[in-house]
Amino acid sequence: LYMAYVSRSLQSSVMWLLSRFPVVALLGARQTGKSTLVKQVLPQGSHFDLEKQGDLERINADAEFVLKTATEPIAIDEAQIAPSLFPALRVIVDEKREKNGRFLLTGSSSPDLLNNISESLAGRIAIIEVSSFDWDEAFEREPSKFIDVLENKASPTSLNRRFSIEELYELCLHGGYPDPWLQRIDSRFFSLWMENYFTTYIQRDIRTLFPNLKLEAYRRFVRMLGFSSGNIINAASFSRSLDVSQPTIKTYMDIIQGTWVWQRLSPFEENVTKRIVKTPKGYIKDTGLLNWLLKLATVDDLICHPQFGRIWEGFVIEHILRSLRNNLIPFDAFYYRTKNGAEIDLVLELRTGLIPIEIKSGGHTPMKQLKAITEFAIEQDCNFGILINNAEKICWLNKKIVQIPASYL
Repeated sequence: LYMAYVSRSLQSSVMWLLSRFPVVALLGARQTGKSTLVKQVLPQGSHFDLEKQGDLERINADAEFVLKTATEPIAIDEAQIAPSLFPALRVIVDEKREKNGRFLLTGSSSPDLLNNISESLAGRIAIIEVSSFDWDEAFEREPSKFIDVLENKASPTSLNRRFSIEELYELCLHGGYPDPWLQRIDSRFFSLWMENYFTTYIQRDIRTLFPNLKLEAYRRFVRMLGFSSGNIINAASFSRSLDVSQPTIKTYMDIIQGTWVWQRLSPFEENVTKRIVKTPKGYIKDTGLLNWLLKLATVDDLICHPQFGRIWEGFVIEHILRSLRNNLIPFDAFYYRTKNGAEIDLVLELRTGLIPIEIKSGGHTPMKQLKAITEFAIEQDCNFGILINNAEKICWLNKKIVQIPASYL
């Protein structure tokens, strides 16, 4: 009901992929708006929702017959529920291999889903992640030109201010899941929605996907991870606190990444002369969920919290990575930290080269805090590095580093 009024910036990318592949899969966390996006992209054709018992029974009984007799294009929600669907799709796609835009699938991630896609539909399918609302969608703004800066198609100084800091604080507090964002005026609804979301995620999704998992230990793990969001993850510490083995913690990390709740950042190791920290770090992708886990209810709670700098860092990184994904721009994302404590929050590897990005929540960043990113930009021969903070204006801080306030992104 609410989502129909919000145009998704992914829509044109999904249409482009449908024009070039027989099958497109929209994957992502529960409740990010995948089904609504399907209706926007394919208002005509056939639609199956495998969470409805009738649709699931028909597909399970004879998927090939159902798909051959349905009107194309065909949309199938929560495709991971019916593994028999994927071999049938391969047969039908191969009968008219040259025809694109025939099937649009959605799925909340599972190992089986990704295995089925790679085994049955390799070369026939494009996959795109559907995240919660990005900044442009949340405030219904025109697309940002920041991507052009990252791709060296525009100068950083050509950007204009697009958001107020108050707007960004509000979005950082509530996160981008469509329902709680659109009804954010009601704080009770936000809390109840998040509680229900978290319970459903653990009791339904995780229980179904990983029936042998100790749910209570995993629940405690997710809550602990909230306090570690933005930090390097110490598996030994988690192992001791939860009284499970370190391999179990690694399994938990794979699960939370694979269900789109967590974004892992690997350490940047290529062509590095210094001794570096090699442990992965990461953050909870949606800050609304993170703030609920941390029991932060107001903007004041958020900006006064000891973890605010890390929360803000994850908020900005996720916005950048989401913008790249939504625009189908290939990238790799890393963080960088040396044994001596020099650190860079994000290192992007794009077709145009490396871009180191440092993120600060304050309005003024002392020059001595730019030493690591400046040295990295010189050593790696980057075109430039970016400091994202909450200053008033864009300016070059030295020959290599440009300051871009978050409100311009």
